[in-house]
Amino acid sequence: MSGTLYRLAAFTDDSRGGNPAGVWLGEALPEPAEMQRIAAEVGYSETAFIAGEGERRTVRYYSPEAEVSFCGHATVASGVRLGQLGGAGSYMLDTAVGEVMVTVNQVEGEWQASLVSVTPEFRPAEPELVAQARKLLGWQAHELDLSLPPARAYAGAWHLVLACKEKARLDRLDYDFEGLKTLMQREGLTTLQLVWRESEAHFHARDPFPVGGVVEDPATGAAAAALGGYLRDAGLLQAPARLTIRQGEAMGRPSRLQVDIPLSGGIVVTGQAVELDR
Repeated sequence: MSGTLYRLAAFTDDSRGGNPAGVWLGEALPEPAEMQRIAAEVGYSETAFIAGEGERRTVRYYSPEAEVSFCGHATVASGVRLGQLGGAGSYMLDTAVGEVMVTVNQVEGEWQASLVSVTPEFRPAEPELVAQARKLLGWQAHELDLSLPPARAYAGAWHLVLACKEKARLDRLDYDFEGLKTLMQREGLTTLQLVWRESEAHFHARDPFPVGGVVEDPATGAAAAALGGYLRDAGLLQAPARLTIRQGEAMGRPSRLQVDIPLSGGIVVTGQAVELDR
């Protein structure tokens, strides 16, 4: 199946930052095995495969090791590429989990895209799951910030949200890759959304992604949306609200995610994206 592959970094205005994503555009989707092969060859945490023309497209997401139900940073990268090729405006993406609207525009000459997630969900994380995850991360119980209770959160993919009291704890990420991968596969988790709340509107995040064959994601739009939905629906903030999430700094790929939380419905995640040479 013929198509064109682009490479962009999302949630940054600098190609040295953000989260790299592959964006494949063609008339029809390749076979799943071919999409998996291309994603593994690209080697980024996700590649988005987009089929069709005009304002409505079909999209599927693949990590180097498996298909992913939804990916935020690859959606932002895709939106920017679609906007650059077809013009600013709104594009409806038919994902495996439902419709996701992406609005693309230029702000002071820089391209940015805003996605609206599917309706988020959350539920408290089981104590046994939290204990197992903590052990694999090397976190102690007293290091958790229980003002943000551990939770399973969803906005297209499921994530385990764990908050810590100190940024120094977040800065030290050294975990059992195979052990955490096994636990996450068993529990149906895409990433761990590890966060430190600097203030009511500013968070820092790190996202282990071993199920995709990646130690850490530099910017995770799906997890940002899931976090926003969890905070709203658990009554941990008053909507409407806007959050800024900083991610990737410890990896040398600083990223900035803007999260807008309406009174109800999907969460809006906004970021810039720039093209990569490779």
